[in-house]
Amino acid sequence: MLIIPAIDLKDGHCVRLLQGRMEDATVFGADPVAMATRWVEAGCKRLHLVDLNGAFEGAPIHADAVLRIAQKYPKLPIQIGGGIRSLETIAHYIEAGVSWCIIGTKALQDPDFVKAACKQFPGKIIVGIDAKDGWVATDGWADISNVKATDLAVGFADAGVSAIVYTDISRDGMMQGVNWPATQALAAACGIPVIASGGVTNMNDVTELCQHAQSGIAGAITGRAIYEGTLDLSAAQQYCDRYTSA
Repeated sequence: MLIIPAIDLKDGHCVRLLQGRMEDATVFGADPVAMATRWVEAGCKRLHLVDLNGAFEGAPIHADAVLRIAQKYPKLPIQIGGGIRSLETIAHYIEAGVSWCIIGTKALQDPDFVKAACKQFPGKIIVGIDAKDGWVATDGWADISNVKATDLAVGFADAGVSAIVYTDISRDGMMQGVNWPATQALAAACGIPVIASGGVTNMNDVTELCQHAQSGIAGAITGRAIYEGTLDLSAAQQYCDRYTSA
């Protein structure tokens, strides 16, 4: 069970947003590599990077920062999302040492692209599904579609997707706990390991996470909680390690 720290990149800084609103950004650091070091030293086993500018513009903007992190920590599993809309972009990230590329908006717009990516880069593709009230959001959460999150996930059941990162936008950055019913329902529907995102606040959420480990939930991404200190990343991961080994 993984507790995965998030580093969201906006205009070169490490930030956190409230419900995906770019205008509601809190800056937590100016050096992405230094922030990665902070979480590595705290014992993280995977790192979640998001190119926020890339998500809105449809192309990587912070590829250099991602490359520098991957070069400094070549053995650290890294997943990157935001603006990944071509096979060339995926190839660039994989060659740079990134472990997984997260396809979000493009997964809704062109499901065949996900299948082609899984075929060309086996074991390297994660689908990111961001939802508001159960409906898929795209383009940095700027647009809400008429597609249900569970329906989109089911469509990739046999595509070779490594995992799904499921974000409940209403919970993201709000420190209100994870939407477990929706996350579990998604995992049950598609049969793909799901990484929960949005709402992880404290150790109570972590203990609940471990209790849901057998329902297809592989871990949780955390951002504002570890930046503001309501959750100790090291203690959280150690708890998960003890729980899963018991």
